[in-house]
Amino acid sequence: LQARLSSSSSSSSSSGPAGGRKAALWALGAAAGGAGLALALGAAMSAGELEMHPPSFPWSHGGMLSSLDHGSLRRGYQVYKQVCSACHSMEYLAFRNLIGVTHTEEEVKALAEEVEVLDGPNEDGEMFTRPGKISDYFPKPYPNPEAARAANNGALPPDLSYIVNARHGGEDYVFSLLTGYCDPPTGVTVREGLHYNPYFPGQAIGMAPPIYNEILEYDDGTPATMSQLAKDVCTFLRWAAEPEHDHRKRMGLKMLMITGLLASLFYYMKRHKWSVLKSRKMVYRPPK
Repeated sequence: LQARLSSSSSSSSSSGPAGGRKAALWALGAAAGGAGLALALGAAMSAGELEMHPPSFPWSHGGMLSSLDHGSLRRGYQVYKQVCSACHSMEYLAFRNLIGVTHTEEEVKALAEEVEVLDGPNEDGEMFTRPGKISDYFPKPYPNPEAARAANNGALPPDLSYIVNARHGGEDYVFSLLTGYCDPPTGVTVREGLHYNPYFPGQAIGMAPPIYNEILEYDDGTPATMSQLAKDVCTFLRWAAEPEHDHRKRMGLKMLMITGLLASLFYYMKRHKWSVLKSRKMVYRPPK
């Protein structure tokens, strides 16, 4: 009987680790299956959304040492002023910011004076309008968000001051959105008041196609094709979001040059100062 008990206990002890190993393998397999199912469902949902990602365009200012095209900036401001400003604001940009970038000071003063700015109150406590000054910010197309929604079928046009940094893809996304309007594919219906655009989340956007060929005439004579208009306004929006763009790259180049010189100097000092310490040997001599 004792031999039988000892044999049964040894068999149970030998089967214990094997059973635990099998349970662990089953748990690992179940976890892997659950993770695979979750990934498959996520991929199916992404495929059902049909969201198109914008391609990467070779922007002239995309390099580490490349600056913004100031001719394109001037044309981009013209596109914003004549097309985009009818619905979109740029409340964080003032006329003075254009001086030395897209226009001269005299030109900026003339642009600002074209705008009627509500100011006051005066001595009688009444509000009045005056010609704009270079210290004024760009005018808003609507007095408040409610008026903007009422004029755009309930959609609120976003402010464009930092739109390039606020959207994944930057100017690539904005360019693709402006030039990506097309007819919906077979089987896709877009309700009235919306327009099909594969680059917009949901593919249905309330904004009608804002630009098309020859919608305006550039002051410098550049052909106003749709792609040229989109490229210029995207460049202008990049500058609006990062006015320090050129200065940052210029300072970065100077810092790299200075860092290279300092690194060489520090390497020489390290070799000169620490070579003696590194080659030093300590010898213990017991007293006699």
